[in-house]
Amino acid sequence: MTRRLQYSEAAVELGVDESWLRRHIKKLPHTKLGRTVYFTDPDLERIDSMFHHEPTAGPLATASAAAQSGPHPLGHLVPLPSRRSVRS
Repeated sequence: MTRRLQYSEAAVELGVDESWLRRHIKKLPHTKLGRTVYFTDPDLERIDSMFHHEPTAGPLATASAAAQSGPHPLGHLVPLPSRRSVRS
């Protein structure tokens, strides 16, 4: 059977305050039966992956950010000329 963790238990598993979970509940995966909210292990894994960040610079970075992303996909665009009339 899948574990069902309530706010306090899930907060301990994630290493956050219970109040943080309650404030962000609308954005987090969870199950609600009536008024009871609980989190399963897959929910906790998804929450962890939502807020997981890898460094892009510094000694812990695996590669530089420029090498990973390449040129910006809209880098070739240029602004249109001004539509204002030139006064002489």
